[in-house]
Amino acid sequence: MERLSESEKLHTNVETGLTTEEAQKRLKENGPNQFDEHQKDSILVLLWRQMNSMLIYILIAAAMISLFVGEMADAIIILAVIILNAVIGVIQEAKAEKALEELKKMSTPKAVVKRDGVIQEISSEEVVVGDVVILDAGRFVPADIQLVETANLKVEESSLTGESVAVDKDATWESLNKDVPLGDQKNMAFMSTLATYGRGIGIVVRIGMDTEIGKIAKMLANKEKEMTPLQKKLDEVGKVLGIGALAISAALFLIGFLQGREILDMFLIAVSLAVAAIPEGLPAIVTIVLALGVQRMIQQNAVIRKLPAVETLGAVSVICSDKTGTLTQNKMTVTNVYTNDTYHDIKDISLQNPTVERMMRAITLCNDATVEADKQTGDPTEIALIEVAEKLGMNKDETDLDYPRMDELAFDSERKMMSTVHQEQDMKTVYVKGAIECLLPKITEIEVEGIRRLITDKDQEKIEKQVDEMSEKALRVLGVAYKPSLKEMDKATYEKDLVFLGLTGMIDPPREEVKPSIEECHDAGIRVVMITGDHQKTALAIAKELHIAEHEDQTMTGVELNELSDTKLVEKVDSIRVFARVSPEHKVRIVQALKNRGNIVSMTGDGVNDAPSLKEADVGVAMGITGTDVAKGAADVVLTDDNFSTITHAVEKGRNIYKNIKKSILFLLSCNLGELAALFIGILLGWPAPLTAVHILWVNLITDTMPAIALGVDPDDPDVMKEKPRPATEKIFSKRNISFSIGNGLLIGVLTLFAFMEGLKIYTGSSTMLTMDLKHVSDEALIHAQTMAFMTLSISQLFHSFNLRSERKSIFQVGIFKNRLLVFALLFGILIQMAVVYTPLFNTWFHVVPLSWEDWLFILGLSILPIVFNEVVKGIRRVFD
Repeated sequence: MERLSESEKLHTNVETGLTTEEAQKRLKENGPNQFDEHQKDSILVLLWRQMNSMLIYILIAAAMISLFVGEMADAIIILAVIILNAVIGVIQEAKAEKALEELKKMSTPKAVVKRDGVIQEISSEEVVVGDVVILDAGRFVPADIQLVETANLKVEESSLTGESVAVDKDATWESLNKDVPLGDQKNMAFMSTLATYGRGIGIVVRIGMDTEIGKIAKMLANKEKEMTPLQKKLDEVGKVLGIGALAISAALFLIGFLQGREILDMFLIAVSLAVAAIPEGLPAIVTIVLALGVQRMIQQNAVIRKLPAVETLGAVSVICSDKTGTLTQNKMTVTNVYTNDTYHDIKDISLQNPTVERMMRAITLCNDATVEADKQTGDPTEIALIEVAEKLGMNKDETDLDYPRMDELAFDSERKMMSTVHQEQDMKTVYVKGAIECLLPKITEIEVEGIRRLITDKDQEKIEKQVDEMSEKALRVLGVAYKPSLKEMDKATYEKDLVFLGLTGMIDPPREEVKPSIEECHDAGIRVVMITGDHQKTALAIAKELHIAEHEDQTMTGVELNELSDTKLVEKVDSIRVFARVSPEHKVRIVQALKNRGNIVSMTGDGVNDAPSLKEADVGVAMGITGTDVAKGAADVVLTDDNFSTITHAVEKGRNIYKNIKKSILFLLSCNLGELAALFIGILLGWPAPLTAVHILWVNLITDTMPAIALGVDPDDPDVMKEKPRPATEKIFSKRNISFSIGNGLLIGVLTLFAFMEGLKIYTGSSTMLTMDLKHVSDEALIHAQTMAFMTLSISQLFHSFNLRSERKSIFQVGIFKNRLLVFALLFGILIQMAVVYTPLFNTWFHVVPLSWEDWLFILGLSILPIVFNEVVKGIRRVFD
């Protein structure tokens, strides 16, 4: 009665649930069913995080010194650059954070509730107090629930109590003691715990922060941000570059000091060079590129739950895929049945036959799926069974009322059967369906034309032969049996001494788009392995049609797998393309064996027991439609369409994202090396400083933002899936990439110096560079030369960004205008530089002067040379590689 008073207090009808209007009203009053997020950092905190750097402190000190000695323009520009860098960093971080929040919303667990008398699936955040929630194996409990009905329900409560053993739940349990420990409250299911077995129905009594787990959440504040392995590597590289840049800057300052140069100028140049040389923006750029790429993946039905998965996807060499629903349409249809000792097409049978009628009753009652006019819920196999019975004239709702369910043994992967007990007049009947190899040993009788008799060896041989014939036609075979009894039965006897009724054969045809996707995987050097619980011959028939396997030697059953040691499995695993009749536990061994062979493995799964293999795989992929919450929680990627082709698209996108990040990194590195080369060589040779501190900071600001981000979202390479998988151990800073960065950095530095010396020659009136008196250069001539060097450095870097679009292809092959953002970055950068040169106020601040059109032609001619140089190198590489 306490439970009834609880439902009355919450104004809930257990049979129909809340009305939609009432649920919306309660959602508005009490808020969503979620934990309060930790307070987000304010803008000031974000800005401080960007400014909290020793180099920035030194730069601020430099600005203060400049202000003290009267260099107002230098001080203003240095401070402006510091603020702009910080603002850009905050914007990038905010964009990345927003993208990640969208991902969290996409991966919110679902809850099955009853509203307006209809069972429906909603986001767990929309669950309200008073909702009637339905629990089944593999689903997270969405709120604190008082159970009103249970059938063998077990809940794993380790997230709350620390007890790893699943707890038996009993809706009829009551206690007068108010201080019963959580783990002993058998009529309650708590938020964030996991239903592992059976099913149950309950009423939501607490949501969000009011739940037991919510009370714990109040004491916690998880502010850790997930860094990808790539970001961690870049962080380490940044530190190494930082130390190197500081050493070079210190050496530069010392050389300048010994040469008798102005100490303040050398100090500003050295500090600016150190700041410019360190790619501080790399982690932010990597985050934003990953986040933008992940958002594009969502549009292609792949939700990336963990950012590191994007990097790993690009290196996948083996994809282990479920068959049903992933490679196939997940639209099971019963096409044939074997009953009354005869194999029939489904259209040739009728409920007028007593054995057919009992068989249809069995598959209708021993079934948890629901089929309505516009909505279906449950396992596709069970849906197909209900549909075929209804086509023959048997309505599930009416049959359920006529023969109420009294008890059940839920399906599990070990028994491979499901049994339900029903009241039929004065007796109880057990109906059973399951894998025939598990069912047949438990059968003692057979029913033919409504008459039961003992099953013979000949009957068994005929059944086994029929199973083989049906499997060879790629039909999924399910055995159906029953057990009538006038006596009370216990669970131990439900599945003993059964009466055989027949076999159902159903087919789930391959998805049309899967075959070309598998061919694409083969071209990309990715091996596709089918892993299924289906019969070996059924799996092979589908595998042949999809070109995954050609003959039986490429298949292995779960029984055969059990007979192999881990060492032997590692030896054989590369030759196997189909694993049939395997349990989820086998998947972990398969993944481990493939990884031991040096493969990067992607594994798909949808069930509770798939979670270990999803975690074991390099990239775990869960099914978004048929997958349980546990599988989704363990996975790195969730497919919202349960389609194999989506995995292929995700791998392709992962490869392109990784390549784009690499482009941004190498671009920034080569540009920074160009700035280092120009200043260090110029000072070392005793020349006047080719660039001032503000020039370096300004160029660094331009090259660190728009072009780098534009390269990060470069259009996908259409040929990326023709390449072999990237080795997991591949380093971004390979010998080729290091030589590319150093070569282009030196080229940009030399071009900058050449522009500087040409400017000195022109504006000092010297006939050649060799005859110039570098000790007595007028301020006017020096500013002209520095302006030319400044423009050459910035514009050559902008042009150089186009070289990064492909390692081998010409920019004309990849298309100059295909990356519109990069073209915009180039034009915008040039326009800004022209504005700096021709705006009187900026002239003073940046120590530049207007240039003639001849100067601009000379600068543009030099700036385009990095493209010419790289086109020649790429051409040579295409010929000899």
